[in-house]
Amino acid sequence: MRTTVTHAEGRDFTRGLRAFFEYGDLGIAGATEGRFGAHVIRAIPGEHPEPKWHLHELDFQMVWVVRGWVRFEYEDIGEVTLTAGTSVYQPPRVRHREIAHSDDLELVEITSPAQFETKLVDGPG
Repeated sequence: MRTTVTHAEGRDFTRGLRAFFEYGDLGIAGATEGRFGAHVIRAIPGEHPEPKWHLHELDFQMVWVVRGWVRFEYEDIGEVTLTAGTSVYQPPRVRHREIAHSDDLELVEITSPAQFETKLVDGPG
């Protein structure tokens, strides 16, 4: 492992897990041999989520909102709106769905491991 530095200038954003977001890799997966991942995720203006219940097969996930807002619904706490400066720890396998977000949404997501499976599921019942 080495100290890894990434800069905003020149960061490449690519489409990823969700078609309405772009993902900017922060180099953590490579630096930790996949044990952790970190991305800057930003909304693609005019693109909106399709609120589908799902869960992630991983050990750790947290999100910190840099700008804008995003509204989620979690099986354990219900609906919540995250705004700039808000963070959320999302337990492994908790069912959730994104309901809406602002066109200027930008957030940082940290996961362990870097690569994980997402499963569509029935809503809480």
